[in-house]
Amino acid sequence: MRPIETRYARSGDVRIAYQVVGQGAFDLVFVPGFISNLDLHWEDEGYSRLLKRLSAFSRLILFDKRGTGLSDRVDANHLPSLETRMDDVRAVMDAAGSGRAALLGASEGAPMAMLFAATYPERTRALALYGGYAHFHRWVMPPERLEAFIATTETAWGTGATLPHFAPGRVEDSHFAAWWSRFERLSASPTAAAALARMNAGIDVRGILSAISAPTLLIHRRNDARVDPDASRFLARKIPNARLVEIPGRDHPVWTGDVDRVADLIEEFLTGEPAVADSERVLAALLVTRIYDTARLGDRMWSERSQRFQETWRLLVGRHGGRVAGTHGELMISRFDGPARAIRCAAALREAAQEIGVASAQGVHVGEIEMRGPPVGLTARVTIQLAAHASRGDILASRLVSDLATGSGLHFVDGGRIALDELDEPLAFVLATSEQHLEPACRSKPRPAEPAALTARESEVVSLIADGKSNAAIAAELNLSEHTVKRHVANILLKLDLPSRAAAAAFSARNPGPHGP
Repeated sequence: MRPIETRYARSGDVRIAYQVVGQGAFDLVFVPGFISNLDLHWEDEGYSRLLKRLSAFSRLILFDKRGTGLSDRVDANHLPSLETRMDDVRAVMDAAGSGRAALLGASEGAPMAMLFAATYPERTRALALYGGYAHFHRWVMPPERLEAFIATTETAWGTGATLPHFAPGRVEDSHFAAWWSRFERLSASPTAAAALARMNAGIDVRGILSAISAPTLLIHRRNDARVDPDASRFLARKIPNARLVEIPGRDHPVWTGDVDRVADLIEEFLTGEPAVADSERVLAALLVTRIYDTARLGDRMWSERSQRFQETWRLLVGRHGGRVAGTHGELMISRFDGPARAIRCAAALREAAQEIGVASAQGVHVGEIEMRGPPVGLTARVTIQLAAHASRGDILASRLVSDLATGSGLHFVDGGRIALDELDEPLAFVLATSEQHLEPACRSKPRPAEPAALTARESEVVSLIADGKSNAAIAAELNLSEHTVKRHVANILLKLDLPSRAAAAAFSARNPGPHGP
């Protein structure tokens, strides 16, 4: 892709950086959230995907708000009002030769877009507001939480420390976490980030909502980690004829999660036509494999075994008719034309891992992916989460995989359902078992561990699992992080040699007392 030209518009005494992409029939101005950097956006797969989708049906006008990215900084001692910042939109439109445009306001960009629509109705074609709000302290964070956030920006800015506030679901994604750290550093300095947070704290546009006459679409994720979904519900009640669509997910940035779902909604709203199916997407089976060290090997021995497994992984994927699709942190991703091939490859990888002396856990799912480049989007994220839920030696697959593999000779056991952030309903999943002629029915089963094998904390966790509580609920009750709870659950299943959370709940019911309910 050729480099996008960056130009500058003058807004008073400030220079605002902007880019223009696409040649659609109408203009669409993207008003970004808290921080942005025009050049860095194109380096993230989710962000670039969103911008390419939007620019496919519009002339897309992008800019960095004053104080961020490639635009001029603001005086921390004389913070500009929202009205002043809103006028930057007008300056960018003038510089780009846009007389009238649709506005996409994301997060903190939504109040700016709303104020612009109320102030310049003749220049506003339509409003698409994602994760927006009308009053900062009511729907984003109260004053005390804001001060804690600002303290974080002043002491740990540039390290990715703010990622859990915006996209907790991506914290374990080492590649995205590294990009986010750069995103912080190249979008604002620590002083500028603190100034931006204080500017945003003053946002209150509740009084102008009834003056918005442009057609308005509201999009909000149901479990948004940063902006309370009630914020968009309030906007839907107060903006005349506004329509609200709530979608699954908790990660806040518009370029995370199911980007195509967001782009589809915006495209249909602005063009009046459903989004055209992407001809470069194909149906494929994804296999995500992870290995981990259960023998507590030394660094050198673990590195040698890990490297040996990766070499074996590449070989076995090719033998089973698949293609290596790349790695995602410690995860190995491969794609296949059919689910049966993916399952058989997973079984071979499980056996290879045992021979090498490492533990494996794998997830398989079927869905649409891009023909070119590494798998991204909903299908990839669901498969990754299946692999994350898998215990040692497990091959977890969505029910769709077993349905499509009917008649293949493969065998599956019902595993229940998993609640995933970006799906409307819990995902039905199965555990793939070895083919019968390879799995003797008389195989002796290892004796389950005694309850005393659990630590006091693990006993608390297993009791709460038996109560039907999710990892998030357990974390809240025990004052732990979800990541820590996930590790406790994995250790419980490992110690008790159990295949799932449901089995752990049943174990707790059978073993009342200090380790049971």
